[in-house]
Amino acid sequence: MSKLSFKDYVLVALQGLLFIFYIIDIEILPIKLSKTISLLGFLTAIVGVITLAIALLQLNNNLSPFPTPKTGSQLITVGLYKYIRHPIYTGILFLFYGYAFYNESVYKFLLASLLFVLFQVKTSYEEKKLIQKFSLYKNYKLKTGKFLPKILVKKS
Repeated sequence: MSKLSFKDYVLVALQGLLFIFYIIDIEILPIKLSKTISLLGFLTAIVGVITLAIALLQLNNNLSPFPTPKTGSQLITVGLYKYIRHPIYTGILFLFYGYAFYNESVYKFLLASLLFVLFQVKTSYEEKKLIQKFSLYKNYKLKTGKFLPKILVKKS
């Protein structure tokens, strides 16, 4: 493992706390959503689980909860990583947001939103580390989306 900084530990600890708080079911501002929205939330959560599972398998031995890349790690640019730089975070966000809608939970939606903000901060830090470690990362970053695939639109 590369030398981890205090920031690595703080970011992972905050992520862990948000995961724990998400499990706790607190009802604030009760809402009632249509069955269609609830079903779409459920389907989004399933897509999140599938995305998460595939991304974890594709990252394999390079997997670490910390933003600093592991010693001896390789840059993965195939599979989901061909289109998205952080598909694990994408899967988690789809799961959390989808379940929040399925569960009609403003509390869970707010936590998913806090997690999204944390992932923005974490990926910004992580990508600085990846650019330092992998010479190809800058070019890879230009071609791929952070959490969703880039949609290439040809200009006339």
